[in-house]
Amino acid sequence: MALLSIIVPCYNEESTVEAFYARTSAVCGALDGVDVEYLFVDDGSTDRTLELFRTLAEDKPGVRWLSFSRNFGKEAAMYAGLEHARGDYVAVMDVDLQDPPELLPELLEIVQSGEYDCAAVRRVDRRGEPPIRSWFARQFYKLINRVSKTEIVDGARDFRLMKRQMVDAILRLGEYNRFSKGIFSWVGFRTKWVETVNVERSGGESKWSFFKLLIYALDGIIAFSTAPLAVASVLGLVFCAAAFVAIIFVIVRQLLWGGSAFGWPSLVCIILLLAGIQLFSIGILGQYLAKAYLEVKKRPIYILREEGGS
Repeated sequence: MALLSIIVPCYNEESTVEAFYARTSAVCGALDGVDVEYLFVDDGSTDRTLELFRTLAEDKPGVRWLSFSRNFGKEAAMYAGLEHARGDYVAVMDVDLQDPPELLPELLEIVQSGEYDCAAVRRVDRRGEPPIRSWFARQFYKLINRVSKTEIVDGARDFRLMKRQMVDAILRLGEYNRFSKGIFSWVGFRTKWVETVNVERSGGESKWSFFKLLIYALDGIIAFSTAPLAVASVLGLVFCAAAFVAIIFVIVRQLLWGGSAFGWPSLVCIILLLAGIQLFSIGILGQYLAKAYLEVKKRPIYILREEGGS
């Protein structure tokens, strides 16, 4: 009988763990020909999340858990889950029930049909989100698909169900700076997108502030595009050309009319503008250098403190 592993990254989610298991197990209990294992990943929680994992593992069959030594982030938690999953099919879900478990039978049917290697979920609206956050999210998807050869589907969630072959391919990408939405797309394989509407959290609070989402978006652009480096180079060429033209203009005007090379306020403005462009370009280079620096140190993506369950 085939085994389905459900990976559930968690960070301070004590208010949602039990509700998630109850609702998801009710759905999975109706699946034919498939055994299910739940792999909860504690990303260094400071509340009772890990305690609830232990209780579930003692009382319920097929429940396993991993616990990190500290908070490494959701990307690390997903990677750890993929590494430890035993299933022929592997699903990634959020514990807050924004990923409806009722979609699991449909996703499994799509993958088992043999036509697709992955069934993934994308939301077609953002009702319930702050308008400014929704606007920035849409602009991010437009931008990254313009500057990157790797397609990132607008509204794509981490909720997906994959064949073992695709999971193994993802695990081969052991990079430290991870942007899973891009990695899922980069490895290829045939993916069927299932549309759903936005669902409110069942409890707790989102761990993703606007600033964290912004940094995550920048990480995604840097991880899957070198276009910002090209932008810095183009800006340098444009301003060098503009400066050369300006120098010729000043010389000609001085020769024709004399006394026209004065005007220190405008000169200061130009210097400040060019200095700003230089710092912006250096900042872009610094971001790529910082990512390369983290990669070459070869630090582990996560550190496991303990694990348990059957």
